[in-house]
Amino acid sequence: MSKTFADLGVPHELVSPLRKAGITEPFDIQAATIPDALDGRDILGRAPTGSGKTLAFGLPLLATIKKGKPHRPRSLILSPTRELAEQIRVELAPIAAGRGLRLLTVYGGVSYHPQRSKLKRGVDVLIACPGRLIDLLEQGDLTLEDVDYVVIDEADRMADMGFMPQVRELLDMTPDDRQTLLFSATLDGDVARLTQRYQTSPVRHEVGGDAHDAGTARHHFWRLEGNARLDMVADVVGAHESTLVFTRTRRGADRLARQLEKHGVKAEAIHGGRSQRQRDRALRNFKNGNAEALIATDVAARGIHVDGVECVIHFDPPEDHKAYLHRSGRTARAGAEGHVVSFIQHDQVRSTHRLQDHLGLRDGINSPSMEALFENGGELLGKRSDKPEGGASSRSRNGGGNGQRRNNSSNGSGQQNNRNRSRRPQDGRRRNGGGNPGRGNSSRGNSSRGNSNRGNTVAADRDGNRRDVEPTDREGNRIDSYSDRDGNRRGSGGSNGRNGSRNSSSRRGGQARRGSGGGTQRSNGSGGSSSGNRRRKPNSSGSSYRSNSSGSGGNSRSNSSRSSSGGGNSSRGNSNGNQQRRRKPSGNRTGR
Repeated sequence: MSKTFADLGVPHELVSPLRKAGITEPFDIQAATIPDALDGRDILGRAPTGSGKTLAFGLPLLATIKKGKPHRPRSLILSPTRELAEQIRVELAPIAAGRGLRLLTVYGGVSYHPQRSKLKRGVDVLIACPGRLIDLLEQGDLTLEDVDYVVIDEADRMADMGFMPQVRELLDMTPDDRQTLLFSATLDGDVARLTQRYQTSPVRHEVGGDAHDAGTARHHFWRLEGNARLDMVADVVGAHESTLVFTRTRRGADRLARQLEKHGVKAEAIHGGRSQRQRDRALRNFKNGNAEALIATDVAARGIHVDGVECVIHFDPPEDHKAYLHRSGRTARAGAEGHVVSFIQHDQVRSTHRLQDHLGLRDGINSPSMEALFENGGELLGKRSDKPEGGASSRSRNGGGNGQRRNNSSNGSGQQNNRNRSRRPQDGRRRNGGGNPGRGNSSRGNSSRGNSNRGNTVAADRDGNRRDVEPTDREGNRIDSYSDRDGNRRGSGGSNGRNGSRNSSSRRGGQARRGSGGGTQRSNGSGGSSSGNRRRKPNSSGSSYRSNSSGSGGNSRSNSSRSSSGGGNSSRGNSNGNQQRRRKPSGNRTGR
C-alpha cells in the first residue's frame, strides 16, 4: 500500500487542499525528503525537473514556519528566474491559505512599490530572485535576521547564471542556525562548495538516475539547413497540441514567432527582453491552448512549468548537455510521454556528436522523419533505439554516410582516428600532392595530433576544435584544387598518408621545390610533399618565391633542406610552433 502525505507527517490543514486538488500520493522525491525536512534536518536533493520538488520543500516549510513581522520574513526561497519564482508561488498559495500564511514573490522587471507595500504589512514566505532581493535589502525595505528556513531551488542553474556570489551574500545575512534545503539537477562544482559552507550534516536524497531530466522522452536529431528548419517547425507544431521551441537569442525567438504566424501557427515568444506582463500573457496563452507554440530562450527555460507539453524543439542547439537537459525537461514530465527534436546544421555536427556521446545517445543524426514521432522512433537517454529513424545514421565526420560510429582506437597499421583532424575524401582518391590514398590519419612518421604548425596553418572551428586550414566545400569535404583570383590553379597538396614523410628528402618535412635560378625559397608548409599552394613571383636575378604547402596531415615540421640547382639557393623552414620573425630582405629583391 502506497503512502499518503498524512503518513509522511504533513498536517491535516495542508493535506486537505492537496486532496481537493487531486493530489493524494507523494512522488518519490517528496516521500524521501518530507520526513527528514519535518524533523528539522538540512536536505541536499537531486531530482529531475517535473519530479515534484516544489511540494518536497514547500510542505515542510508551510508546516513549520511561524508568522512574520513587518519587514521581517520567516522563510526564504531563492529562485534563478522570475517564471520559476511565480510558479512556486502559484503552487504553494492554495496550500498556504489553510494556515493563513502570506506569500510574496520578489523579482526584477516590475515596480518596487507593490513589493515594498507587502513587506511593510508583513510576509511569512518570501520567494525571490537574488538581484531584486539584494536591491530591497540595500534600500532598507527588509531584513533576513528572522529567517529560519531557507530553500535554494535549481542551485545548478543559479551557478550557470552567475548568481552564486549573490546567493552566498544572502545566506550570510541569515542566522547560522537556520534550516537549509538545497535542490539541484547536479550536485558538483559550485553546488558542492555551497553545501559544504552553508549546510550542516545534510541528508542526501537522489531521485531520477544520472540527472537526466527527460528520462521518458524520445530524442531525435535531424539534419536540416536554412529555411527548411522553419517549414519543419511548422509541421512538427501542427502535429502536436503543445510544442515548446528553444532559440539561442531573444531576437531569434521574436523572429521565429513572427515567421510561424505567417505560416498559420499561433505562437508566442517569451524571454528576458520582454516585460513581465508580456511574459505572463505569453505563458497564459500557451497554458490555455490559445497558442500552439511557445518560443523561448534558455533564461526562461527553468520557469516554464506547463503540464502536457508534447514536444520540445531545439531550433538552435544548446550550449552544453546541461542546457539540453534543462530544455528537454519541459516534456515527458512525471512519467508522461514526449518527444525532443533537435535541428542540426552542417557546422553543428561535431558538437552534436559530442553531446550525444555525453548523454549516451547512439543513433546519430538522421534525415527528418515525421513518422518517427508517431511510431516510437527516436531514442531514450542512455539506451540504444530499437527502431532507427528514416535516413541513414550520420555518425561520420561529414554528417552523412554509412552510419558507422567513429572508432577512437588504433588498428594494426598504426592508423588512429581523430575527430579533430582534417577530413579525407570518402572515395579514397589520392589528393593532389601524392601520399597514400585513403590514409588521412596519423602514422608513425607523420603525427596528426597537431604538434607543429601552430603558428601558420592550424586554426580553430566554431566549436573550439583545431583544424587544418584548407579549402572545403559546404559539407566540409576537402577540395582537391581551386583557382585564386588571378586565375592561377592552386592545389591543396601535401602528403596525406603514412608514407608521406618518408617520401620526402627531409625526414620530417616536405622537399622544397627547386628554383630555376638564383634566389631564395621559403617553405611554410606542413605536408609531406611540396605541391601545396604556391605563388610564383619572378625577379630580375632569378626566381624567388614562397611555398605555402598545406598537406592534409598538417603536422610535420619543415626542416632546413638545401637545393642543389643554382648558386646560393637555400630553403628555410618556417613552420615550427614558435614562428620565427622574418629578417629584413637584403640585396636586390624586387620580386618580393
